[in-house]
Amino acid sequence: MGYSRCCVYPVNLEEAIIIRELTTNEQEINRVMEIWKESTIQAHSFIAKEYWLQNYTVVKENYIPMSKTYLYLESNEIKGFISIVDGQFIGALFVAVNCQGKGIGRKLLDHVKGIYDCLTLAVYKDNEQAVSFYQKNEFVLKQEQLDKETNHVEYRMSFEK
Repeated sequence: MGYSRCCVYPVNLEEAIIIRELTTNEQEINRVMEIWKESTIQAHSFIAKEYWLQNYTVVKENYIPMSKTYLYLESNEIKGFISIVDGQFIGALFVAVNCQGKGIGRKLLDHVKGIYDCLTLAVYKDNEQAVSFYQKNEFVLKQEQLDKETNHVEYRMSFEK
């Protein structure tokens, strides 16, 4: 078993904040998927909910296992996660709907920026809140393209140290 990078942000003894890698624990994976489903549907209201529901199994069984996923835990509760594919592509960054706007996404992003020298991602142009978030966090627009599955424009963005 290799070294697992973990960061602890002391708040107080009852509310320790930890960022660590996802394990193969089914309960953790189910919580990640719950956050993914709720947050994805909310953030992408311009795409039919059914599209995301149809992709749930693919994300759970294919994308999560092939990614290195980091969890944001507060008081041992998973409140957000970020998944990195192929050592550089951010395949997912989601925070539980009731925990958004509290800096969790930024902390997760800062965590992976400390590990990886170069990060890329795709974000829908219509997801203006996410586009703004990435721009504020030093990501630069590199390309605009049409996602053929959803027929919506995606931005390809990147960050380099």
